[in-house]
Amino acid sequence: MPAYAYCTLAAGTILWCVPFAVARVKRRDPFQLDRRARWGVALECVSYSLLWQGPFWVRSPEWWRLALSVSLFALACALSWTAARALGRHLRIDASVDSTHELVRSGPYRLVRHPIYTSMLCVLLGTGVLISPLYLLLPAVLIFLIGTEIRMQVEDRMLVSRFGEQFTAYQHNVSRLIPFLK
Repeated sequence: MPAYAYCTLAAGTILWCVPFAVARVKRRDPFQLDRRARWGVALECVSYSLLWQGPFWVRSPEWWRLALSVSLFALACALSWTAARALGRHLRIDASVDSTHELVRSGPYRLVRHPIYTSMLCVLLGTGVLISPLYLLLPAVLIFLIGTEIRMQVEDRMLVSRFGEQFTAYQHNVSRLIPFLK
């Protein structure tokens, strides 16, 4: 695989990670914490690692793979940067809400309820399109979606318990993961 393909993967992944690395996440005692979402994180990690199991180093990617990968990484970065900014002090690794939690509906949260997971899906697809054969990409996407479903269910239950009808109305008006698909 040529150096430009490795640079695309590295740059896309690093640029996606930056807003989370620089976020000033303050540790507060959560009002409600649910560590079951970590099972979803584990499955998402498995899905990413599955992409790297093929012989990606022996071929040069076609031009369309590179173009699609760059587009997916650009979308992933735009979502991660804007979502992290919109979440601000509510950004956490674990699924939790506290007594000062506000329901964020600005930025990309106007289009999807879980834009960071959407951005993670774009990173997965951007990586997979560039380096993985279809027989690895398809199960990786499926495993990722199962893990993400676990995380979204846990978070949605917590948000319903905290915000009630306000979150329920938001659920009815805004897609979960992919804009305009309910």
